[in-house]
Amino acid sequence: MIDNKLAIHGGDKIIKNPFIKYNSLGSEEVEAAKKVVESGVLSQFIGADDRDFLGGEKVKEFEELCKNYFNVKHVISVNSWTSGLIAAVGAIGIEPGDEVIVPTWTMCACPTSIIHWNAIPVFADIESETFNIDPDSIIKNITHKTKAIMAVDIFGHPSNMNVIREIADKHNLKVISDAAQSPGSKYFNSYTGTLGDIGGYSLNYHKHIHTGEGGILVTNDDLLAEKLRLIRNHGEAAVKGYNIKNIENIIGYNFRLGEIECAIGIEQLKKLKDLVDSRIKIANTITSELNYLDGLQLPIVKENCTHVYYSYSMKINTTEIGVERSQIANALAAEGLEGVAEGYANLHLLPMYQKKIAYGSSGFPWNSEYARKNINYNKGICPVAENLHDNSLLSIEMCMHQLHDHDLELLIKAFKKVWNNLDKLK
Repeated sequence: MIDNKLAIHGGDKIIKNPFIKYNSLGSEEVEAAKKVVESGVLSQFIGADDRDFLGGEKVKEFEELCKNYFNVKHVISVNSWTSGLIAAVGAIGIEPGDEVIVPTWTMCACPTSIIHWNAIPVFADIESETFNIDPDSIIKNITHKTKAIMAVDIFGHPSNMNVIREIADKHNLKVISDAAQSPGSKYFNSYTGTLGDIGGYSLNYHKHIHTGEGGILVTNDDLLAEKLRLIRNHGEAAVKGYNIKNIENIIGYNFRLGEIECAIGIEQLKKLKDLVDSRIKIANTITSELNYLDGLQLPIVKENCTHVYYSYSMKINTTEIGVERSQIANALAAEGLEGVAEGYANLHLLPMYQKKIAYGSSGFPWNSEYARKNINYNKGICPVAENLHDNSLLSIEMCMHQLHDHDLELLIKAFKKVWNNLDKLK
């Protein structure tokens, strides 16, 4: 006999054994890494004007394969996507006090990569359906200090890049496309990340593919690519030999990805399409099974877009069902479902931005002579993001588990069981 009593109230839980952790690595990566170790060449970068300024064999091979895969002119590998963001902001010629518009819903490295260059992040609100940066909010936040827009393809769905590009072109702004969570997704038949002046992807461990840590920068602009390579690898020591005249923001960094990571990346890239397709298939199954549940709005996929579901993010209408989001999340967790997350982020409300404290203790760079003095990070500037975070967003972390057919069946049963017992949670 099936026990329909909620586990949170003492009933039997649906998922009795934890799902297998997601792991995209296999024997191919082991063998590739082994060959690099046996070669004795774990890195081949020289931070100077040298034939190895661009790295070793596997770095170059990985970058070439990524160029072909994403159909871009230049790929620059880096040791993390945070490094990639810092390099991207520096490469566009950012000046102290310049402003970059960035969504408040993203990973904290996006705005801190702006602060890194003594520039100022200005937070924009998000769209209520895709959770990506809202073009209308971008327009409202443009000032005479604005230098760029950072568009983030959150959870795996593309940003509205045609409109963002139009805004940028009208105001002579650069676009950085952060596709950290969306490698393999497409926008009008182009891969996300490739439609900005600079874009790229994360390769850290909880993404669709990974090398442990790492990132991939992409661009079709020769000058920006040159800048990115210089910022990656102690360019100040190489500019003379390469006859570089524009040396702004060329500061000594080691953002280099090693030979082992690139060897693993080569094998991971081969799997990207299949891994993305499997996530789409899983998400479509969840949608087809849960789309009739009252008060639950499932992820949408905009026309001419593909969604790769880094997470499966839903909205709960708590007014309609009369149950708080936290009660739903706790009930699902009690049924054994791991990786259920409430809300996401409101970066403008972090202490760094509320207190405007970054470098030292006196408020730099916000209080510098270069910065605009009325930067506002008050609660209320991003009402859509704030409401979603505080009240309605519920996500399943799709890159947390393997989710085989039986696991998927149990996940769906857990949701249906909770919804069948909503009256018991009130």
